[in-house]
Amino acid sequence: MKKPRSGFTTGSCAAFASRAAACHLLLGFIPKDIAIITPRGVRYSPTYHLNADGSVEVKKDAGDDPDVTDGMIIRAFLTCKYMDSGYIQVVIDGGRGVGQVTKPGLDQPVGNAAINHVPREMITENVMEVAEKADFHGTINVIIEADGGEEVAEKTFNPRLGIIGGISILGTSGIVEPMSDDAIIDTIRVEIHQRRVLGEKRLVMAFGNYGQEFLLRDYGVDLDSAVKCSNFIKDGLTIAEDEGFRDILLVGHLGKIVKVAGGFSNTHSKYGDCRMEILTSALLRSDAVATVDDLKALDACNTTEEAADLLASKGYMEQVMEVIKGEILDTIGRWVPDLHVDLMIYTINQGLIGTTI
Repeated sequence: MKKPRSGFTTGSCAAFASRAAACHLLLGFIPKDIAIITPRGVRYSPTYHLNADGSVEVKKDAGDDPDVTDGMIIRAFLTCKYMDSGYIQVVIDGGRGVGQVTKPGLDQPVGNAAINHVPREMITENVMEVAEKADFHGTINVIIEADGGEEVAEKTFNPRLGIIGGISILGTSGIVEPMSDDAIIDTIRVEIHQRRVLGEKRLVMAFGNYGQEFLLRDYGVDLDSAVKCSNFIKDGLTIAEDEGFRDILLVGHLGKIVKVAGGFSNTHSKYGDCRMEILTSALLRSDAVATVDDLKALDACNTTEEAADLLASKGYMEQVMEVIKGEILDTIGRWVPDLHVDLMIYTINQGLIGTTI
């Protein structure tokens, strides 16, 4: 199998564009061999375009990662003020398409452009190197823009995190790893940390937004405001424990959360799909008096919606969910013993089918 191709972060794009723009501004030319070195030590020398106003733009290449910013134009525009001070100051801000931080608990303080600290360090380092070669003293102002950033940001976690008006300029290594689970987990970590900084005492965690309408209408649980752990249930709970949370409400559709009863720390189908086996085993071990035909019918169901409908129609739901809830809490207790976790389990057809509240 061909190895997926890596790409470069928006932070790398911004740093390269800033270096090239600094060369044009301070040296009067851009070297043919211009490049930057990412924090991981990889040389980055993309194709770039010098605009009439002296700004430099680079097209983001995310490699084989399905990054929503892939193909986006990242631009750096530099101005400077000469001073006889003997020092060099680099001031970085975001322009069109780059978001602004409006809530605490993120990488940058409220009011700053959403350009994280590693990209800021990369930009500063590269601009300073050019300034020193040019024997420049004074202040260099760097504005980073992202074409289409306002629209693309709506497809990211930025609105939930309180970053408005555009994307974030990100990257700790400068490299985009294809299909990186670490990137998703890092996003979950940022959101949980922010909730802690905002003073939340009880964390509502969900696998996704599926079923949000009836949960909000009937139970006042807004999945839009819950932390989404996606398939990374163990990681999400572990991060919550590490951040100091002790009280969690875990809300999940049966199709996802039943895997936790089977000990799955990641609920993605690539790690296995034993949902019907788990449910059938729970029915067999419950207080319900099930027939062999009913056990076979449950095991033959194609979806958990179908399975829940069968359990409800046969009158087995309550007994089975008692077993499932106990197994879920046993599993979570082994992962994060210091957390108190309550459960809300639902299906679309049957509604709330199990809770510990």
